[in-house]
Amino acid sequence: MAVYVRSPLYDRETIILPEEISNLSKPFNGTICSNRGDEYTIKNNIADLLTKEKSYTLAQSTNHWRMTASVYEDLWRVRSLSLLTGEPFPIEKERELLVDWVQPKPGMIYLDVGCSTALYARSLFKAETESIHVAIDFSMAMLEEARLKAEADQADIYLIRADAREMPFFGKTFDGVVMGGTLNELNDKLRVLFECRRVLKDDGVFFVMHLIQSESWYGKVLQNSAEWSGIKFWSVDQSNEMFARAGFEVEDQFTKGIVCFSKLSPV
Repeated sequence: MAVYVRSPLYDRETIILPEEISNLSKPFNGTICSNRGDEYTIKNNIADLLTKEKSYTLAQSTNHWRMTASVYEDLWRVRSLSLLTGEPFPIEKERELLVDWVQPKPGMIYLDVGCSTALYARSLFKAETESIHVAIDFSMAMLEEARLKAEADQADIYLIRADAREMPFFGKTFDGVVMGGTLNELNDKLRVLFECRRVLKDDGVFFVMHLIQSESWYGKVLQNSAEWSGIKFWSVDQSNEMFARAGFEVEDQFTKGIVCFSKLSPV
């Protein structure tokens, strides 16, 4: 089915994303526009709705690099949780928790925020191929890598270049929102969380994976040295207070080492 998004320039105007762009096995190029005439390009199935670049942390800015995108999942993502938890934690276990908590259903629509290579969107599509998945990121390099991986997985997903602080969606659009490993890099985290609450339906689910403060002295040293690049860490209580401020309550939570998974619902 086609997906309806909000014009980045005119809040009340609708732009239709044709269903064809989600079929990543067939290259799609062209333009889309609202009734007000504002146009946006689609190149290799990626809709570019980012009208202007905003300020990013150094950690975020590295995501623009093609090298970062090419090694992110295959080298870093598959090993990161094991490194961060201090024991074997395969990526399959993360996917299992994601699917178990989100429970994708046929005909429902889900959003992967700060998707990087769209690991979460691809995983949810694989679990329920009759559901609809939209993945957004500000990095074209990451989205291009996401397209390659989604095509290889035969996962039909909509890829959109957009800023999570001003998402091009109407309120209460999605049955589920997911975010993996992005929250710590944000320089405007509460604004992004408010946006996630805005676009999520009142009976929807929000799945978040983020890093928490280390309790070991060497972990604290490493985290303090990482903060200069814009990466922030919070305790579980501080994280939950932040979620509450954005309009969420914690339904379930699982921590392993400095990795925290949270299942949130709108208040």
